Amino acid sequence: MRKTRLAVLTAALLALTGAPAAADPLPLWQLTPTGVTAQLRGLDAVSARVAWASGSKGTVLRTTDGGDSWQQVAPPGTAALDFRDIEAFDDRRAVVMSAGTGTAAKIYRTDDGGASWRLSFENTDERAFYDCIAFFDHRRGLAMSDPVDGRFRILSTEDGGRNWAEVPPDGLPPALPAEAGFAASGQCLTTEGPKDAWFGTGGDAAARVFHSRDGGRTWTVSETPLLSSPSAGVFALGFRDRLRGVAIGGDYAKPAEPVPALALTRDGGRSWEKPAAPPVGYRSGVAWRHHALLAVGPTGSDVSFDGGRHWRSFDTGSFDSVECTARGACWASGAGGRVAKLG
Repeated sequence: MRKTRLAVLTAALLALTGAPAAADPLPLWQLTPTGVTAQLRGLDAVSARVAWASGSKGTVLRTTDGGDSWQQVAPPGTAALDFRDIEAFDDRRAVVMSAGTGTAAKIYRTDDGGASWRLSFENTDERAFYDCIAFFDHRRGLAMSDPVDGRFRILSTEDGGRNWAEVPPDGLPPALPAEAGFAASGQCLTTEGPKDAWFGTGGDAAARVFHSRDGGRTWTVSETPLLSSPSAGVFALGFRDRLRGVAIGGDYAKPAEPVPALALTRDGGRSWEKPAAPPVGYRSGVAWRHHALLAVGPTGSDVSFDGGRHWRSFDTGSFDSVECTARGACWASGAGGRVAKLG
C-alpha cells in the first residue's frame, strides 16, 4: 500500500511540474553496416524494414531488410553530387535532391527502387542554392532554395516530383539581407497535413520560421528565440500536428557550445518559446516518435518525453538527421556512413 501511495504521489507531482519521469526508458541506437564512408545528411524512414539515406560522393542507399544490408542505388554519373535530402514513398519510389549552386542542384525520381532514375529538375540559376525538399503526400511537394532577388525561392510539384514549377515569389515575405537556410539534415523544410508547410532560416539578425497554410503558395514569417549568425539558426523543424511543433539548431561552428538552440510552438508557428531544459549544443535533426521527441547532432542524441520541455541525453555518437514513421520506427544517419535504427 505504501508503494502504491508513493507511486500515485510521484505521478501527481510529475503531472504538476511537467518534469519527465525518471522511469521512462531511454532509447538505444543500433548501428547498421552501410559499407560507405559518405556523410549521409538525407534520410527517410518508410517502415521498420525500409529506409533510404543519401549524402556526399553521389551516395543514395536503400535497405529493405531493416538495415541488415544496404544497396547503393544512386543515379549513374552523379559521384560529384551531394544528395542532401531524400523523400521516399515506399521501397520503390523516391525523390532525391542534390544541394549546391548552379547545375550542382538537381532532383531525380525513381519508381523501381533505384534501378533507374529520371532527372526532373536541374537548376540553371547560379544565385540559387537548394537546401531541402518535403512532400504533403505522394504527389504534392515543395523544394526550397536560399533567397534570389530578396526572397526565398520555392518549387512545387503536383505529380510526385516528376515535374517542378517555381512558386510566384510575391507570395513570400522579403528575406533579411544575409538570411539563408541550412542544408544540414534535409529537415529545414517540413509539412503536416494536406496544406501546412514550414521552413527555418538563420544567418542574419534573427532565426525565423516561414509558414504556409495553402500548400506553399503564400507564406507568413515569425521570429524564434534561437541564436542566429552566419553559422547558426533553425536547422530542423518537426510538427506533431498543425499546432504543436519544434524548431532546433544552434551554431554548427561551435557544436558543443550551450547556446539558445531549441524553441517550441503551440500555435502553428505564430509564436515560439524556449523550453525549461533544452538539449546542450548544436542539433541538426529532430523527429516526433508518438508523444516523444528525438534530437540528433554531431555531439550526441537527446530525447524528450514531455513535448520538448525537458531533455535527456542518451547517446554520444554523431548523427545529422533523424526520421520516424507514424508507427514509431526511427532511423538516424550521419558522417562516416553511419546509419542506425532505434532499439
